[in-house]
Amino acid sequence: MNQPLITPKLVTLDADLGISPSDVIGQLAARIADSDRATDAAAVAEAAVAREAKAGTGVNGRVAIPHCRSAAVTEPTLAFARLSNPVDFNGPDGDAELVFLIAAPEGGGKAHLKILSKLARALVRGDFVDNLRSAASEQEIVDLVHGVVNAEPKKAEPKKAEPKKKADAVVSSQSNAPIRIAAVTSCATGIAHTYMAADALTQAASKRDNVDLRVEPQGSSGGDPLDQAFIDSADVVIFAHDVAVRGKSRFAGKPVVDSPVKRGVNEPDTMIDEAIAASKDPNAPRVAAASKADSDDTASAATQSWPKRIQQAIMTGVSYMVPFVAAGGLLLALGFLFGGADMANGWQALVTEHSPTNLPGNQITVDGELIAFRRSGWLLYLGAVLFATGQMAMQFVVPALSGYIGYGLAGRPGIAPGFVGGAISVMVGAGFIGGLITGLLAGVIAHWIQTWKVPRWLSSLMPVVIIPLLTSLIIGVLMFLLLGRPLGAVMEGLTAWLESMSGSSAVLLGVTIGLMMCFDLGGPVNKAAYLFGTAGLSAGTQGAYEIMAAVMISGMVPPIALSIATFLRSSLFTPAEQENGKSAWLLGLSFVSEGAIPFAAADPFRVIPSMMLGGATAGAVSMALGVGAQAPHGGVFVIFAYHPWWGMLVALAAGVAVATLAVVALKQWWPNDEIRKAAKREEELVSA
Repeated sequence: MNQPLITPKLVTLDADLGISPSDVIGQLAARIADSDRATDAAAVAEAAVAREAKAGTGVNGRVAIPHCRSAAVTEPTLAFARLSNPVDFNGPDGDAELVFLIAAPEGGGKAHLKILSKLARALVRGDFVDNLRSAASEQEIVDLVHGVVNAEPKKAEPKKAEPKKKADAVVSSQSNAPIRIAAVTSCATGIAHTYMAADALTQAASKRDNVDLRVEPQGSSGGDPLDQAFIDSADVVIFAHDVAVRGKSRFAGKPVVDSPVKRGVNEPDTMIDEAIAASKDPNAPRVAAASKADSDDTASAATQSWPKRIQQAIMTGVSYMVPFVAAGGLLLALGFLFGGADMANGWQALVTEHSPTNLPGNQITVDGELIAFRRSGWLLYLGAVLFATGQMAMQFVVPALSGYIGYGLAGRPGIAPGFVGGAISVMVGAGFIGGLITGLLAGVIAHWIQTWKVPRWLSSLMPVVIIPLLTSLIIGVLMFLLLGRPLGAVMEGLTAWLESMSGSSAVLLGVTIGLMMCFDLGGPVNKAAYLFGTAGLSAGTQGAYEIMAAVMISGMVPPIALSIATFLRSSLFTPAEQENGKSAWLLGLSFVSEGAIPFAAADPFRVIPSMMLGGATAGAVSMALGVGAQAPHGGVFVIFAYHPWWGMLVALAAGVAVATLAVVALKQWWPNDEIRKAAKREEELVSA
């Protein structure tokens, strides 16, 4: 590193930095930028606040470790504050008095992450935290931090290895041998909680003579994987994680205690007690058996309920489906841009019967009928090529949705039957509703077949031949003989209803879509509305295009409205929110609703209702004007995909105006005490 991780300029002692996590993070981010460690304090604060919104970073000892990776960070940096006014970071034992903001460059190497992980591990040591509380100067804090991040931990490990070897020998000779626990820890960023949970579990286990626990931290700075021999001999497994466990099949069949990573930090003793109990309980949940061909990244924890697993599987299907929709939808829109809207009447003949050396005129014969086009030559031919490519991509939308829902429930054996079921759904007219049903059926059936006890010689064929074959056969029989026609009738009725919508019914649907898009700003409700819009694009109907337009326009409203509000009435927002407002408008124009999350996290009771009101307005106006969108993403930057394009601008302006006025009014008439105190502190600083 070019600079030390922390300097006295990055330390704040016994100061009041605000009454909310966003206040504290904003102040520390400003110090990082002032120290030439970041190019944009607001970007660092926004990244850290967004991470905080996912799960509070408070840990035992009344310590908080907000952290982030951001392109604005130029040097791996720690900013520290000892607060005179403790702030609630959702810690287990009260408001945080000590706060470390860990800022890492985006895409940086692992060297700096190893240093950051050392700090995270030191925070579970009581003596280090006590020294932070009693330090008399900024330099003393710097020395304490450098003492732990520059330490050589490897020398202490051989001493620990010796007792473990003795324990290994005792296992075979004593009936009361230590209970062996294999643990894995991981968090979303892989910087702090991963290693804190690992060390908390290790320290808790070291105080017990009857426990032999070894941990594999799966963090950004890496870590040695557990020895397979130890895993095989383990009595029980602990998973403390927020992301999928890598290599989960190594633990197949073991009793498991599965919890979020924060619990590993805050309740290590409780988790160890639960693991000991699980090791002695023949009915305890176990890590799901999986073949080596299965994807461990999508395997559900054995302790998850089926409703939760189904919800995650549907989200998996949606995430894999979206690239097909995005590519196909944008190509269709480009096809219309180049070839004209009437090109859709004869695109197949245009691409199969013509070529760059045989360009079409403005009239061609399709199935014996002469069709005229507004354009000809290269524009018409290129538009048809783009449109045809988009059509091919859109044909995979429903199969991809179905296939990857099956994948989310059963791993790789669920993909093929899911795709087959999705293709059958398209064939019988069941559309995306059929794709949802066949995906769930494929996943459940494939998962059930995986539980069959089969001879060893047959087991290697199960995931690649037997399971896909039997599941596809069952799905085909169910769809053709039982479910296909009813689901097709449902889809046909839904399509007819959408096409018949006009007046108040269309406006009501637009209101509903707008409310859903702005309720959780990228969460499950928002994603459900987005799925409704994107999945319908494959139908290619005007009603589907209008729904997609309402989804995209209402989703653009929150970041734009909040950005404008911070410019109009900056005194109603915290300094951190004012900084966020400088860039939120661009996120809104790009249809990135998540740009409003920092505002909603800091003040949900004023922000979320205001944004829902604006989103409902935008959706209603969009549907009332009959605005259609043939692209699933891009915001205003795909204005050519809206018809009429001016209707999109009118609906967006209406929604933004309503949301802006609503949030300003709520903050004005129902003042936020946090904002008042922040403003008062600013006035005192200015007067001083």
